[in-house]
Amino acid sequence: MGLLLKSGLNGEVLQAAGIAVLAVSMVLLVGGWRAQAGGGLATPSLLLGSCIGNTAYFGVPLALAFLPPAALTITIGYDLGATLLTWSVGPQLLGGASTSRWLALRQLLVSMGSSPATRGLVGALVIQATPWSAAISEGLWWPSRIVIVMALMVVGMRLGSLTRRGKPPRLMGAGLGPALVVKLLLYPLLLLMLGLLFGLDPLKLQALALQGAAPTAISILLIAESVGHDQERAAALVFWSTVLAVLTAPVWGLVLQVFV
Repeated sequence: MGLLLKSGLNGEVLQAAGIAVLAVSMVLLVGGWRAQAGGGLATPSLLLGSCIGNTAYFGVPLALAFLPPAALTITIGYDLGATLLTWSVGPQLLGGASTSRWLALRQLLVSMGSSPATRGLVGALVIQATPWSAAISEGLWWPSRIVIVMALMVVGMRLGSLTRRGKPPRLMGAGLGPALVVKLLLYPLLLLMLGLLFGLDPLKLQALALQGAAPTAISILLIAESVGHDQERAAALVFWSTVLAVLTAPVWGLVLQVFV
C-alpha cells in the first residue's frame, strides 16, 4: 500500500499491470501447449514459476538499486498485475480446476480477495480519497522500505528452511533447467520486447525487464503447499532461481543501463 501511494495510482501503473498480465498469460499459454506436446515445462509449478517473479521483495530493491525513483511507478504497477494474476489463477492451476463452474468462480474470487495486491490496492484507493493522502503517503514511504529490507531477510530465512540437513534442494534430475532458463533469461527478454512494442521510454523498458529478471516468487511455493501438490519441485525452483538471480539480475541491470 505504501509503495502504491508513493508511485501514484495513475495510467502508467495500469499500463505496467496490463503488460505483466499479458506477459504471464503468454508464457502460460505457450508453456501449457508445449507441455501437452510432451516438452518444456512439465508441471504446473514449473510453468507458473517460470513467469511469476519475486517482484515485491527482490524486484523492487533491484529497481531501487539500478534505477532512479521515477521508475518506481512502473515497477509497482508490474508487481500489482503479476501478484493479482498469481493469486487468482495460481491455486487453480496448481491444485487442478474444479469441475463445477460456480465453485471455480468462487475459488477465483476468494483467491483474488486474499491476494496481498488486492488488499494493498483497496487500502491505497481508500487513503487516496482522503484529504490527508499526501501526508499518509509520505509517512508510509520509509516504513515500506524498511519492510522490504526485513522481507529480504525473511526470504533468506525461508530459503534456508528449504535445505535438508544443510543440503539444498537437488538441481539435477528435477527438470528445473527449462524453467530456470525461461525465468532468468527469456522472460526478461519477452518483457523488453513487449515494452518496445508498446513504445515505452528507456527507463520504463529497464524497469520492466528488471522485474522480469527477479527469481521465482515464494508465493509459488506457498500455493503449492496450500494445495498439497508438487511442493518439492516448487521449493527447488524458488531456491535455485533465487541463488542464480543473485548473479543474473545484476548483470541484467548493467546490460540494460548500457544498451537501453
